[in-house]
Amino acid sequence: MKNNRRSFLKQIAAAIGGAACAKYLTSCTSASAAEPAVEGDKSLAGKFVTPECLQGMPIHATFLDEVSWDIPHQNWGPVEWDKDFATMKKMGIDTVVLIRAGLGSWIAAPFESVMACRDDIMYPPLDLVEMFLTLADKHDMKFYFGVYDSGYFWHIGEYQKEIDVNLALIDEVWKKYGHHKSFAGWYLSQEVSRRTRNISTIMAEMGKHAKEVSGNLPVMISPYIHGVKTDQVMSGDQATTVEEHEREWNEILGNLQGAVDILAFQDGQVNYGELYDYLKVNKALADKYGMRCWSNVESFDRDMPIRFLPIKWEKLLYKLDAARRAGMEDIITFEYSHFMSPNSAYSQAGHLYNRYREHFNITD
Repeated sequence: MKNNRRSFLKQIAAAIGGAACAKYLTSCTSASAAEPAVEGDKSLAGKFVTPECLQGMPIHATFLDEVSWDIPHQNWGPVEWDKDFATMKKMGIDTVVLIRAGLGSWIAAPFESVMACRDDIMYPPLDLVEMFLTLADKHDMKFYFGVYDSGYFWHIGEYQKEIDVNLALIDEVWKKYGHHKSFAGWYLSQEVSRRTRNISTIMAEMGKHAKEVSGNLPVMISPYIHGVKTDQVMSGDQATTVEEHEREWNEILGNLQGAVDILAFQDGQVNYGELYDYLKVNKALADKYGMRCWSNVESFDRDMPIRFLPIKWEKLLYKLDAARRAGMEDIITFEYSHFMSPNSAYSQAGHLYNRYREHFNITD
């Protein structure tokens, strides 16, 4: 049994970190098993150390997913959000990104520009944008505003309508909220994995306009890789190879040069063993077009039959380390409040928060 375990660890180590890591893990297996921990014994925290080869890099940003697509609401108000911003700050997060100003009928604030574009908008009971900006001001964080995703116009080929409503929204938002000291940039919420739906035109026009209006504040995008874990591929589409991914995004990013400043590809749609290869391509493309390269490290688990639960710590650490090895400049996660926060409705999220803080030696 002992030899089988050692062989298994060698195989895992070779897959995730090469020969040096394999050697380290082999030496770890020779140690005697630890006695079971006494429940509640805080002195044991951090005693059983993760192998050195998986260092990871810290998370400094998170999305705020309050106008949600596929995760449940926690029904927080200003008091709960204030408490959560405080725990973000303790973990080292200094940037929050509103995932979107709205999706379809649901919006984060009473935007006149959006309500004028369609007659099925649901008037929001709370101005979430003002709330988030006020909290970002209070906790000395940067706030990026995510634009409106109609969930419709650009999907049916009427991409100019998607552009027009967002150009008006950008003007409205900057006029209303631009005075906040925390207002630091923009996020283009339309997410794609390939060269589809006139995405280059949509993002280029919106990104350039946002920069012009706001005095050249940075613009971020977070596309995804057309890998084996996308809904399209699981429904029968073909996953793109690393080479195909590089070719398509070379063209897209070439069209976005001057309109986008931060490229933060989502990292959850490919297998763990191939993630590093895609991240290296993303970094090279970002460098080529003068963009900063972040990784959007998903803190939820795509491998479970239930959508979506907090990710297992080892998986998160592996992805953080793949980002480090690939030379990413920073990490944003989707998303802290549901999947990493001690305040989350999911108790597993609080445990993930504890494991993260232990690994990076973060104390109160």
